Amino acid sequence: MNSNRLLPLCVAVLLVAATASAQDRTMKSDEFGTHNPEELTLHGALDRLKHGESYPMEYAMGYFAAKAGLHDDAKKLFQGSVDEYASAQGMTWLSWMADNGLAGPEDPEAAAEWDRRAAEAGSEVGMFNHGLNLLRGRGVAVDEEKGRRMIEAAAAMGQPRAQHLIDNDYDLESVTPDADSWKYNPLAF
Repeated sequence: MNSNRLLPLCVAVLLVAATASAQDRTMKSDEFGTHNPEELTLHGALDRLKHGESYPMEYAMGYFAAKAGLHDDAKKLFQGSVDEYASAQGMTWLSWMADNGLAGPEDPEAAAEWDRRAAEAGSEVGMFNHGLNLLRGRGVAVDEEKGRRMIEAAAAMGQPRAQHLIDNDYDLESVTPDADSWKYNPLAF
């Protein structure tokens, strides 16, 4: 079958399966509980989280939820990973969401706090991000010395972007995507 015809067919099958799954969910629950609960789905992961039955790998679904625009669901999963497992990765994703205004208004202070917590939890990504925040003064007061120490600690742990920043004499633009420059450079009037 031609691949151009196969894609719409696959999408149609997935939509029918998702609809049937949603309808079946209501039929599976009775006074004895939920029979044959969903597995490997966003809804299933959120339902288990709500009932305190979550598993660490399910939190990876938060990334896919965020990329699909389901920011509230993503935030619940990332927050669950932090609450249940003190996940530094969950902290990093919560920082990303706060910094970009996903599942709420943009909040540089909250983003910087999540980065600080991830750094304290031993995450090289958290250290790198916290170091950048300190160097830029985004969400925290500028502290160049502490920021450089954070970047150096991240590089020592093998964080390649931290080493890149050091190799480029701490030129912050060397690690900043052009699309994000507006966040870090004050507006000139």
